[in-house]
Amino acid sequence: MTNTKFLRRWVVAGMLAAAASAAGAQNYPARPVKLLVPFAAGGVADITARVLSQKMSGSIGQQVLVENRPSAGGVVASEAVAKAEPDGYTLLFITNGNAVSASLFKSLPYDTVKDFAPISTVGFFDLVLVVDSASKVGSVRELIALAKANPSKFNIGTINPGSTQNLAAELFKSMAGLDAQVVPFKATPAVITALKGNDVQAAFEILAPVLGQIRGGTLKALAVTSDKRFAGLPGVPTVAESGVPGYQASSWNGVAAPVKTPKAVIDRLNREVNAALAAPEVRSRLQELGVDARAGTPEALGALLVSEIAKWKAVIERAKIPQQ
Repeated sequence: MTNTKFLRRWVVAGMLAAAASAAGAQNYPARPVKLLVPFAAGGVADITARVLSQKMSGSIGQQVLVENRPSAGGVVASEAVAKAEPDGYTLLFITNGNAVSASLFKSLPYDTVKDFAPISTVGFFDLVLVVDSASKVGSVRELIALAKANPSKFNIGTINPGSTQNLAAELFKSMAGLDAQVVPFKATPAVITALKGNDVQAAFEILAPVLGQIRGGTLKALAVTSDKRFAGLPGVPTVAESGVPGYQASSWNGVAAPVKTPKAVIDRLNREVNAALAAPEVRSRLQELGVDARAGTPEALGALLVSEIAKWKAVIERAKIPQQ
């Protein structure tokens, strides 16, 4: 076969493949879509995914089925999506845990940036800095002053090492210039027990699990860790406006597909996610969970992932958290 004939056939084959891909994208979705969530059922992230999927199911003409694949760092769900067909029928509920895992694990069976096609952010989970309701500390500035005056007696409680809460505390400790000890516990109830028993003098936690106790008066919220105040607690300032300029730490999630998923499919899914999160009933339900519904472009999610990987890599190295 001459080079010219080979080239012609190669071009024709490419055109046919592109046409088939375009046709598939035009008819998308023709069957149910799976959304893999790297957490167990019942948690805030899982409920967020189900609220989103239910709304999307009503608009795309096919069911969006949530499938829980819990594992440390979201590795199991992420690997499954990274290796799935890039046809838009297997999606990942990507989270800040993916950004942390990129530095927390010695190796991963996928590339966190290169193996996924971002679709949209979904929500941002505020973390909150709390003290016991009986504490005399009433602000972040007072907390910092107390910690600096008693470096050997001031502990900050969080859940597991490498968790967003744990890294948020390490970031706070570094940016506030504290010599405090960050003490990890296995679960939120243990953190609260330690706080009530004065074994730790402050704690960082996702807002949702402690929102009821804050509103009930058993815990005192000093500040939220995001870049703006949480609408459900408008009187609670951010850490940044309370004496630690530039501080920001949030748990977040979004939707991603395997890399090489057709752009037309990505664009369709982006429109659907944006429309679902704009619905008042969805925004209201997520706010009840302590989640700020926030959609965006694929490019914005991609940029967020890259920046979060760099941010938490620096925190992990500074805190000397060992790789797993």
